[in-house]
Amino acid sequence: MLKTIEAQVLKQSAPVALKAEFAQDDFERLHGFCVLIYMASISIWLLFVLIVSVRGGQGFTVYSMIFLVALLIISITLGFTRNARHFQWINLVFVLVITLGVRLVIEGLPMDLHPGWLILAASSILYSASVLPLNRWSFFGATLLTWVVLNPFFMTNTSVFELKGTMVFFYGVFLTALTLYTFLKLRQAKLHNYIMSKLLLDQAYVDALTDIPNRRSFMAAANNQLEHGPRQRDHYLAMIDVDNFKKVNDLYGHDIGDEVLKRVAAAIKTVMADFEYARLGGEEFGVYLSGVRREDVETLAANLCRVVRDEPTGHPVTISMGLARVEEHDTLNLALIKADRALYESKHTGKDRYTFYQ
Repeated sequence: MLKTIEAQVLKQSAPVALKAEFAQDDFERLHGFCVLIYMASISIWLLFVLIVSVRGGQGFTVYSMIFLVALLIISITLGFTRNARHFQWINLVFVLVITLGVRLVIEGLPMDLHPGWLILAASSILYSASVLPLNRWSFFGATLLTWVVLNPFFMTNTSVFELKGTMVFFYGVFLTALTLYTFLKLRQAKLHNYIMSKLLLDQAYVDALTDIPNRRSFMAAANNQLEHGPRQRDHYLAMIDVDNFKKVNDLYGHDIGDEVLKRVAAAIKTVMADFEYARLGGEEFGVYLSGVRREDVETLAANLCRVVRDEPTGHPVTISMGLARVEEHDTLNLALIKADRALYESKHTGKDRYTFYQ
């Protein structure tokens, strides 16, 4: 059954926005790996430059220094880059510069060695590109640049019609097809894993009915605010309950009850947009307000009650709220108990109001 559900989910094409979100997430996760690949590529290139310079008797030329500085500048730029789209262009520039640098090194070798070393260099660059978090167009561009600059038939006295040239040509075709297939399958697998992970997280931490965070999500977020949130101002916890909700279900049915819960959730999402909120279960909702003043909490609570009360609908409802100031030594469970007691006061003193825990 799980395989069937997974197949149904993955059969749907991912929206453009989701693909862009995946590309950014993939780049952020592999940012350090990208820098490592760049530095390793520079180190290997520099090693061969030194070998050719010393053993070939050419010396370390000015051109080699220029290429080294350019590659280091690109790598440093990547270190400060946090946008996946910018990385695509940076990678194309890096591929262009390092392929030109590799071509410069290979020119210092005997002519009969050029085709083999050009193929070896191209395979290394294409393999490195295939494991980087690149978009399709960026990988295709890197592949095209690699073969244009490291063309084993350009300035090598090697013809594609010769035995050696024919073998080099077909090996190049095989290499390109293999890296392209590897890149596309790896990217597809990572995209599928991202979609499934996002779906599982949504199911685990988002309430299916109201489409706002659920109790599990709220407890994690509120605990984080409690432990790490700013303490220049106070923290408050609000418990919200729909008044006479059982009567709504009994009179109009559960479908109307669900619509009421969705409306209340939408109102909370609008009024409390800057804070952590969630459906805690049934008709109960919670809000954790960090870094606020008491008068601000009063304004928000009154506004939320008004929005729910005045919403034009055939089945109007009201809400009651309990508010508790979260002290420095309070745990989240203790704050929830205080807010629940304040909610009890609101329920038993007229409803459609908010009460602070005394």
